[in-house]
Amino acid sequence: MNTQKVAITVPKNLITIVDEISRLKGISRSNFISKAIQDKVKEEKNQGLKDAYDRVFSDDSIRKEQLDSCEWFEASGSHEGQGW
Repeated sequence: MNTQKVAITVPKNLITIVDEISRLKGISRSNFISKAIQDKVKEEKNQGLKDAYDRVFSDDSIRKEQLDSCEWFEASGSHEGQGW
């Protein structure tokens, strides 16, 4: 993995906690912070995706179209070709 050093300013009490957790886990401070950032980035991406879905499906006409499509498929009585 490509890495890059960065300098950040972090409150001393937070670094003390990070160092303690890192020591208990047997990993470096850098590894712990990198993992925490990765987790937060993943969380933000997931939230962005959820927000996009919420925006789309908050539109009544789109929501109605989706529900109508589901009802049509359910009423068709056939499950062939519906591998999804």
